[in-house]
Amino acid sequence: MEQTNGWKWQLAQQLEHRWWQRYLKNKDVEGYLQWKAAYWKDLLQTVAGYVPAQSALSVLDAGCGPAGIFMALENNKVTALDPLLDKYRSLAHFRPEKYPWTSFTNLAIESLQETMHYDTIYCINAINHVNDLSRCYDNLVDALKPGGHLIISTDAHRYTALKKIFQWIPGDMLHPVQLDIKEYESLLTGRGLRIVKTILHKREAIFDYYITIAEKTA
Repeated sequence: MEQTNGWKWQLAQQLEHRWWQRYLKNKDVEGYLQWKAAYWKDLLQTVAGYVPAQSALSVLDAGCGPAGIFMALENNKVTALDPLLDKYRSLAHFRPEKYPWTSFTNLAIESLQETMHYDTIYCINAINHVNDLSRCYDNLVDALKPGGHLIISTDAHRYTALKKIFQWIPGDMLHPVQLDIKEYESLLTGRGLRIVKTILHKREAIFDYYITIAEKTA
């Protein structure tokens, strides 16, 4: 569970950009942004019982994409980072001027160097896209204040045999990291975080989609 092959990550980043281009190509800009903001509001409601009220906090949206959870965090001071932000600026649906509470940084999670800065960190649908998984978890935990919360969502393998196949054979090039939920949880508890709640948000044939809320206790 260390660093993935660099070529896999580079290819995954290229495919990610192309995926967004195709996905957004025929979507009405304002209609999509309204739908996405509502989606994030619903997700915040899902985790609301396990984290403090998301207001007047210092928040990180790690791996934000062009339309991340920063959209729904208007009562906070938000930093949104992603290594593809410079490319997303060519997308009509990426409208940073609409979110004055957010500062945007073109940066990979592996390069994050902040310490005890954030009350809450969201890493939504991003952790299985990274190149150096251990470093990313180290950096996210280091950036969190004591008592702060880290909310990570990701697809996790349901079946060990299929997980091993996906790890050895590039069957899912968009996602170089292929783990099950217990492995993802151990990356948090092994760094001293307490798992507050793991929510099974969606079940599919091969993957389960989980939201995990963890607290930094010291």
